[in-house]
Amino acid sequence: MKKIIYAILSTNQSHTDISDLMNGMKGIMGADIYALSFNDISIAVSDFTSSKDLTNRELAIDFAGVIEALSQQVTLLPVRFGTFIKTDEIVQQLLINHYDSFLKNLQKVENKCEFGLKVLCDYETFSHKISAQAAAVEVQPSEYFSTNTIHTNYLLEKIKINKLEDSLFTYVDQLIEDISLQLTQINPDSKYKKMVTNSILLDAVFLVEKNKKDEFIQAISSFEQQHDALQFLVTGSWPPYSFVDIVIE
Repeated sequence: MKKIIYAILSTNQSHTDISDLMNGMKGIMGADIYALSFNDISIAVSDFTSSKDLTNRELAIDFAGVIEALSQQVTLLPVRFGTFIKTDEIVQQLLINHYDSFLKNLQKVENKCEFGLKVLCDYETFSHKISAQAAAVEVQPSEYFSTNTIHTNYLLEKIKINKLEDSLFTYVDQLIEDISLQLTQINPDSKYKKMVTNSILLDAVFLVEKNKKDEFIQAISSFEQQHDALQFLVTGSWPPYSFVDIVIE
């Protein structure tokens, strides 16, 4: 029988209190969830005997639901879905071996939650606007070629495309800078992915203090009103999935 790990928990309470917290809580396939503890940190686990494929959506939803429920009660580090350990003894040793790393990460996310932000655009409309602003891009052959050849027009089109891409990335960099400025008072940790697809200019995550959640949402809403050509999609709040800097082996 395998053990599936859900989360690493900050448990300043007594072990009895943690047991009370998990009393009656069910995990994947209805298994009882329990805690294995060392000092002031615990790991939430349950038995796993299912033969179901771990790509099963129902299992993933159940797993995420456990983490969400626990995050309402204690500071935690979510563990990747599908992390299995053979025995309780190995889980306990894992907790001891990684105690310092777990503690450091728990302190980082204490009283904080995660928000996601996607900045979307209509690529065709937006790229035309950017190209008009940045380059109304009339590239002259003489800037690049001493003589015209049958390949000149093809190469000029490539140059225009590259200039447009450079302009888009410059715009996105400025957007990130402006968002960071808008959030100065909230001061969240953040991670950005730029130009994920043509229509997703930014895919970002923010680690926000729980008592500033409303302030964060309002700041993004105000910023969106200044950019009517873009759509801002905020998700959360979530447990801090994107801000856990540990690997369980």
